[in-house]
Amino acid sequence: MIERITHQGKELALILRHSFHKDGIEFLTPGTYSQQIGYMNRPAGYVIAPHVHNPVPREVQFTKEVLFIKSGRLRVDFYSDAQDYLESAILEAGDVILLAYGGHGFEMLQPTEIIEVKQGPYAGDNDKTRFQPVAAGDLKMRGGDR
Repeated sequence: MIERITHQGKELALILRHSFHKDGIEFLTPGTYSQQIGYMNRPAGYVIAPHVHNPVPREVQFTKEVLFIKSGRLRVDFYSDAQDYLESAILEAGDVILLAYGGHGFEMLQPTEIIEVKQGPYAGDNDKTRFQPVAAGDLKMRGGDR
């Protein structure tokens, strides 16, 4: 299952649930994204030819993050670029999320292990603007998430 969180026509996040399954290959992100997510399901014996990646100049203006939830359970809160709270979703072990635009925050609902992949180099305090999280009483859970 793939969920796309959008606001005013802009994709804020893409959630690839651990239950997603299909044969072959599918890239889930547009070619314009500076961080790409592809899903592959190949049979035993399938060969991906050896290759190297060529140097290609790229300009990255916004950090995109990919989080792999290794274990546990967490809530992700989505915000607009203007830092307005929009909605929340629950992520569980095996889920993957690409955070493309807007803001986001997290609360661990269980002890949780996360693997994060994003562009570098990290710019320290210049890389992000922190702000106050949504109040617990104002949460709007996506779909059947609780």
